[in-house]
Amino acid sequence: MNAQRDSTASAKLVLENVGKTFTVAHGETIAAVQDVSFSVASNEFCVLLGPSGCGKSTALRMIAGLETPSSGRILLDGQPIHGTDRDRGMVFQSYTSFDWLTVEGNVEYGMKRNGVPKSERAERTAYFLDLVRLTRFKDAWPSQLSGGMKQRVAIARTLANAPDVLLMDEPFGALDAETRWNMQELMIDIGASTETTVVMVTHDIEEALFLGDRVIFFSRHPGTVLENAPVAYKQGRRIASKEEALGMPDYVEAERHIMSLMRSQRPRDDE
Repeated sequence: MNAQRDSTASAKLVLENVGKTFTVAHGETIAAVQDVSFSVASNEFCVLLGPSGCGKSTALRMIAGLETPSSGRILLDGQPIHGTDRDRGMVFQSYTSFDWLTVEGNVEYGMKRNGVPKSERAERTAYFLDLVRLTRFKDAWPSQLSGGMKQRVAIARTLANAPDVLLMDEPFGALDAETRWNMQELMIDIGASTETTVVMVTHDIEEALFLGDRVIFFSRHPGTVLENAPVAYKQGRRIASKEEALGMPDYVEAERHIMSLMRSQRPRDDE
């Protein structure tokens, strides 16, 4: 394990003994996650992975400030997180474009609300539309776009607001296979261009191993960190294409290891 990246002292984002309990019908409480601790280095692409219902999306929502921890604390640049803020941007699985705005208008929207001057808005909008390869579609309406293009709009809109941390909750889960791997490769390009810290939730092992610099593997419900490790087969670098990643000598062993963790977290017969 990379000691520097795992050091909370130099980390961009830190979760310390975080738990979240929900109250359901008849006053019953359910623990979604418990005693979750990990850190994310600046510019790192960190993937939260685990079985369905393990609480990884709950953890992401607490980082975003959309949920409040029941215990523990979350720090960004050493300061506790209290609610939502512009220093964190969120991309969801569902499409979130405004139907009444063009692609350009959608990307510009957050900056306009935040008081960014018109000339700067125009410059940043053009830059991020080019980054997500949508310049030709800047005057199109969301209803005219494919699912992958709508997600590119969401990514551009979020990055245009210059968040310190980009949060992504299964953003490519609804896409077809070809569009999905194209979007994954696009995220590698975006990471290299913007040096943005990314925390992403996925249930897809191949996606986690391709995108992640580090994988945080959650146990079954209630979720806690079962394993926290860099993606070793990459040997400290990011891989630009899926073909190259799948062909690397240690890739198959990395996938086999994650699959064994998944199998170990299957519900018991008495559950």
